[in-house]
Amino acid sequence: MRLIPRTRRRRDTTGSMTVIEHLEELRKRLTIALIAVAVGAIAGWVLYPQVFHLLIHSYKEACQALPKHNKPPIPCDTLVAQSVLEPFIVRLKVSAFTGFAIALPVVLYELWRFVTPGLTRTERRLAIPFVLSSLVLFGLGATFAYLTLPKGLHFLLGFAGSSLVVLLTASKYFSFVMLLALAFGISFEFPLLLIFLAWVRVLPSTRLRQWRRKAILVITIFAAVITPSQDPYTQLAMMIPMIVFYELAIVIARLLKR
Repeated sequence: MRLIPRTRRRRDTTGSMTVIEHLEELRKRLTIALIAVAVGAIAGWVLYPQVFHLLIHSYKEACQALPKHNKPPIPCDTLVAQSVLEPFIVRLKVSAFTGFAIALPVVLYELWRFVTPGLTRTERRLAIPFVLSSLVLFGLGATFAYLTLPKGLHFLLGFAGSSLVVLLTASKYFSFVMLLALAFGISFEFPLLLIFLAWVRVLPSTRLRQWRRKAILVITIFAAVITPSQDPYTQLAMMIPMIVFYELAIVIARLLKR
C-alpha cells in the first residue's frame, strides 16, 4: 500500500522551483554542456597542429627578443617534454581547451537556461543578446591575453638575469597559456554581470557611482591576483579594460534608467 501519493513535480505559475527540481535542472544543463565540450574536443584533436603553432608563436616571439645570454640552447620554436606521456597529455589539454572554446556558445546558453526560471518572461528574452555579448567579451579577453603574452613572457624569461636560462616544458607552458586566456576571458565578462545586476534592480547605477573608488581598488587587486604571470604588462592589460568596462556599465545602467 502506498502511503505517500506520487505527485507530479511542476513549476508554479511564478516560475519557482523546489531544491530537487533545481538540482535536476542543473544536472541536465551540465550534461548538455559537457557533451558539447566533448564534441568540441574531438574537433580540437583534429585541429591540434594548427592550435599548437598558434599558441607557441608567442613564446617564439618572446624568446627571439631575449638577449643572447638568456636564450635557451634549443630553437625558440621548440618546447621540452620530460616524460614519454607528456606529448599525449599536452595534446589532450590543448584539445580540451579548444573543445571548450568551440562549445562556449552552448555552455553559455545552458547557463542562461539554468538561470531563467527565476526571471520574468521579458528577462528570459535576453538569452540571445546574453550569449552573443558573452562570446564577444570572452573572445576579446582571450585576444588581449594573446596579444600581451609575448611582452609578459619576455619580461619573465629575462627577469632573473644572465645566469638563468629557462627551458620550458610543453605541459607547463600550455597550461600557463590556457589559464591566462581563461582568466582574461572570464574577467572580461565583468561588465555583463554589472549590467545584468542593474537590469534586475539589484545594483542601481547610483550605487555603482558611489562605489567607483572602491571598485577601482578591487579591480587592481583582482588583476594582480588572478593573472598567473604576475608581470606588469599582463596586469595592466587586464586592469585598464575592466575599469573602462565599469564606467561603461554605469553609463548603460543610466540609459536603462536603473
